[in-house]
Amino acid sequence: MFINITDKKEAENKGSSAALVDYLEKENRIPKRKTTEFWFNAIRDDISPYEVMSRIDGNVAKLGKNDPKFFLINISPSKKELAFLLEKFGREGRRDELKKFTSLVMDEYARNFRRYGIWDERNLMWFGKLEDFRYYSFSDPEVKKGEKKRGERKDGEHLHIQVIVSRKDATNRIKLSPQNTSRGRNFEHSKKMGQFDRLAFKQSGETVFDDFFGFDRQLGDSLAFANVQKNGSLEERAALAARNFDIEVLSTENTSSNTHQETLSPDQLLETADLEAAEFIPLLDEFSIDISDDIDDEAILGRNRHRKRKARTNTR
Repeated sequence: MFINITDKKEAENKGSSAALVDYLEKENRIPKRKTTEFWFNAIRDDISPYEVMSRIDGNVAKLGKNDPKFFLINISPSKKELAFLLEKFGREGRRDELKKFTSLVMDEYARNFRRYGIWDERNLMWFGKLEDFRYYSFSDPEVKKGEKKRGERKDGEHLHIQVIVSRKDATNRIKLSPQNTSRGRNFEHSKKMGQFDRLAFKQSGETVFDDFFGFDRQLGDSLAFANVQKNGSLEERAALAARNFDIEVLSTENTSSNTHQETLSPDQLLETADLEAAEFIPLLDEFSIDISDDIDDEAILGRNRHRKRKARTNTR
């Protein structure tokens, strides 16, 4: 399960949400599509794109011209998770179940702020859109090699959810920004502005998915495993690979794994682990967070205002 918050220039989240809402309507414009995929939240599943745009754009009280007005959250089950849902609920049933799961993820998003008055998804203004496909971008190797064209549909199962969530809470009074990464280090600041731990939020997706659907996640299928394979040191990767190898041997052969480990070098263990994580690492790249000012924007604006006042005071 991969959950990321994106704040990129193409999202244009400093102004109206109209461009992003229109972009996320792209699958409804597929020729000969028989049904319309409406937007949804925890209460309704028949929300029009115009209502999404108007409500998000109208929920911006006391936000400045250059302040983010909304954020985009990607919720992407892995191939194994999609196959599990297909077997358990059927092709149409899993779509409804993913929408229910999205409400639980937004509960976690709300709680992650640790802000008084923000208890769960009911305190947020958010709208989800289920998408069936993914498309090649200019950064994909296939596009660079000329094998595929930008915008061409990718093969395979890619069912996922996109969520637009307002910067302001549902009452249009409280500012909520996942850019605020204080994580409680400054108690007074966190008490006033809230806090957000994006790593904990992403990890919560696996926990909620496993508990809600009864999914038996193996170590090699976890986000932590893929993250270590991508970003960990050689020692960390080797240790995790050995641990995963132990678990696989014990579960499949019910014998001591020590005997098998003696026949594999650290490089071989790493190669095995890399293959196991191959599905996850491209998604980590695809949904990498790109927040240039990875800090609390209001704290920075406050310091800037203080500097301007001080500069005017010292000017003759």
